[in-house]
Amino acid sequence: MTRKGELGGDDITAMARQLAATHPDAPVKTLARRLVKECNGAITLTAAERRIARQFGRSGERSRKQMAGTAVAMRPARESGWTPEMPPSKADRWEPYRLEATGVVGVLSDIHVPYHDEVALRAAVDQLRGDRVDALVLNGDIADFYSISRYTRNPKKRNFRGEVDAVRDMLAWIRRQFRNIPIVFKAGNHEERWNVWLWNHAPEISDDPRTSLDQWLGMDDHGITFVDDQRPIMAGELPILHGHEKGKGITAPVNQARGAFLRLHHTVLEGHGHRTSAHCEPDMFGREVFCWSTGCLCDLRPEYARLNKFNHGFASVRVQADGQFDVCNFRIANGKVRSS
Repeated sequence: MTRKGELGGDDITAMARQLAATHPDAPVKTLARRLVKECNGAITLTAAERRIARQFGRSGERSRKQMAGTAVAMRPARESGWTPEMPPSKADRWEPYRLEATGVVGVLSDIHVPYHDEVALRAAVDQLRGDRVDALVLNGDIADFYSISRYTRNPKKRNFRGEVDAVRDMLAWIRRQFRNIPIVFKAGNHEERWNVWLWNHAPEISDDPRTSLDQWLGMDDHGITFVDDQRPIMAGELPILHGHEKGKGITAPVNQARGAFLRLHHTVLEGHGHRTSAHCEPDMFGREVFCWSTGCLCDLRPEYARLNKFNHGFASVRVQADGQFDVCNFRIANGKVRSS
């Protein structure tokens, strides 16, 4: 008889191999009990079962089920010395759109066709024409797209074809007012309704270039460049945002421009809030950071906010060759343009 502790692992493995070879049809548990007895308790019953099962080339039903759900079980065999590689990134490159223009750049925001204010829009356009602008930025929410909004809509006002036609006519009118200068149309949150509607209602054709918003609105026919994906427009060193790109958080600050500063800590000109405001504050190095928000050119009493703090307005930016700039942020009251 062998005393406990006198057998090594190799000895026990050899005994298990001998038992499996001698009794190939015997149950694993039966041979495991015999192995424990012959080892005089030098191995536990559980360990003996594993050793016997290993000789038969199986690790038990429970182990097989556990292994089937692991990445290790599914991983294909690799050659010796193989090193895993980082998978390629699918992230798209995201960069600002640079407006290659010096001189005076006009900025019109939040026209919300067909709910535009004709008097205010005409006053803004006349002022910019008088200033002989060298480029024009249509800074988002030029279209309203009421009919495809996710918010509750009045059925009497739902006329999507009529809205699209009105925006097309507006772009044609704006191009006639500003001939032979670059015009850039930046998508705002209302223009983003277009893709959201397509993805939800017609995903099968949403990737067709002919369904893109710039194609539907005929921007190419008027030489208008479309900027989407919430990219800033750089007028010299000044970033121009629509204003919705910052996300949630400071949704209705008392001073919209100060709210932009608190979110970005960077000089910026934006629309979106329908209010004219300005804010200046130094950064940690004492450099002054300027932020501006422009007024809108739409109806000041929309159905979703009859009582509000909206005002009509627009801006012009004088861009120098070295990228430096000066901003004139205008208000419009009773059809008259006033400097802020």
